[in-house]
Amino acid sequence: MKNMNKQLKFVKRPLGEADASTWSLETNPIPELQDGEILVKQHYVSLDPAMRGWMNDSKSYIEPMAIGSVMRAGAVGEVVAINKNPNFKVGDYVAGFGGVQQYAISDGKDLRIIDPKLAPLPTYLSTLGMTGMTAYFGILEVGKIKEGDIVVVSGAAGAVGSIVGQIAKIKGCRVVGIAGGKEKCKYIVEELGFDAAIDYKNENVVTRMKEECPKGLDVYFDNVGGEILDIALSKLRMHARIVICGAISQYNNKTAIKGPSNYLSLLVNRATMQGMVVFDYAKRYGEAARAMGAWLAEGKLKGKEDIYEGIENFPQTYKRLFTGEKLGKLVLKVVEDEGHTM
Repeated sequence: MKNMNKQLKFVKRPLGEADASTWSLETNPIPELQDGEILVKQHYVSLDPAMRGWMNDSKSYIEPMAIGSVMRAGAVGEVVAINKNPNFKVGDYVAGFGGVQQYAISDGKDLRIIDPKLAPLPTYLSTLGMTGMTAYFGILEVGKIKEGDIVVVSGAAGAVGSIVGQIAKIKGCRVVGIAGGKEKCKYIVEELGFDAAIDYKNENVVTRMKEECPKGLDVYFDNVGGEILDIALSKLRMHARIVICGAISQYNNKTAIKGPSNYLSLLVNRATMQGMVVFDYAKRYGEAARAMGAWLAEGKLKGKEDIYEGIENFPQTYKRLFTGEKLGKLVLKVVEDEGHTM
């Protein structure tokens, strides 16, 4: 299998949930590198709810994936070959959007060199990757949190939500997380330091929100959309901010997306609701990485990766994004051996 590459190809646009028929696992020869190209042996790929949106043939913040293309995904790996690219050397570790495959060819323009001695490779897909960047800029730049704010985070045990809540705590806010199940609620309070948790699977969210936020909320960081967004809208304080990061409850809908009926609360409370896409802050990723790296080193910030193994297991691992069978950042290990094949 020398010089061969296992690739997960996107072959069918799903209606509703993506399943095994959405992708095809292929083994193809690795092409010769052209001038300026580098070859990355990928170790881990990132699984994110945003993947479901990338599969749709509709206008979005990024081009939809083409049928027959390698499944889009963030990835980290090692540079194993170079053809006339002075910006990298063999042995460098890099992060970028290499896709769900074992080897990726790149001109290097969208790759950043990372240091596996500072943090394990999966951390560069979570806390020190796009996930962490999303949380950092989402809560600080869009949420505009300040000390003493009441912050509510949905999807609080997930990749982004868990970091958002911790950053809000670092900045002196009271943080209430919404998560599914006793284990996740216990995790965000006891391990991550959230002030309170609401179990949407086993508790009445309206009642619990009143208990935990009797005077309302200043910032709602939304990862789920749907009914919980509507409840949060009814609890806004004056000049509250809602950050729309995701809407995982709506991604697999076969019918129209359920929008908020309580939106007039924005008017009454002079509040704002703003969408957040991490790519808008690309020039400032270094700033976020330095800040969060320092918090990690100081023990103020904890990251957690839920790691599975085998590129052939992508479809069932992907499903965990929507069933909730994960804790923290979902990552798939795709490297099969530690030696180089080229």
